Amino acid sequence: MGILGIKGTSYTHVDEIKEDDAFGTLLADNSIGVHHDHYLTYHLDLDIDGEANSFMMTNLETVRVKGESSGRKSYWKVSHETAKTEGDARIKVGLKACELAIVNPNKKTKPGNKIGYRLIPDSVAHPLLVADDYPQIRGAFTNYNVMVTPYNKSEKWAGGLYANQVELVLSIENKDIVLWHTVGIHHVPCQEDFPIMPTLSGGFELRPTNFFERNPVLKAKPPKPFTNQHCTSYH
Repeated sequence: MGILGIKGTSYTHVDEIKEDDAFGTLLADNSIGVHHDHYLTYHLDLDIDGEANSFMMTNLETVRVKGESSGRKSYWKVSHETAKTEGDARIKVGLKACELAIVNPNKKTKPGNKIGYRLIPDSVAHPLLVADDYPQIRGAFTNYNVMVTPYNKSEKWAGGLYANQVELVLSIENKDIVLWHTVGIHHVPCQEDFPIMPTLSGGFELRPTNFFERNPVLKAKPPKPFTNQHCTSYH
């Protein structure tokens, strides 16, 4: 919950608003809720069974069946790609079918799969400002929903101390690495947001991928029966 950004105006009805001055929603007399974005960047220092990790992209690709030996026209396959540098690990989520994971290339399961944890995004937003607009230059970390960098204890914020500076050549393969995940929404205010804005929720999930030899739920003990002496049931 928060306070919505408000711009003062002379308007008291939407019919009075000129197209060139429509920067938001008229919420009350002389008050416009400005169109804006919400971005949150999560700093995920994942040490998957040790510090030496890699960022792996599992691409889902469509393959068209050639020839007439099958009634099928297509199928899909996967290809695994390991990012070698920071520049390889910049991802705009949702633009193509892809699974993203931090894996330990030095530890494998009995069948030979690399152990890891997969990032499952929820709500993401891509910038609507042009790339050379100054606010977007300052907030360039929002250009990508996922970035991976070598661990550096002095790096705690996605924009850094100097937001205009960026490095893309550092190695991230089989290193102590950090995943930066930016989630967000584009917010068109409505009257229910004024004067106090309700909670907007978003997030992501981290799920083990080949980390266990089998589903760990199979080892979970069933809950013990519970009886509440203060409750009475009627039949």
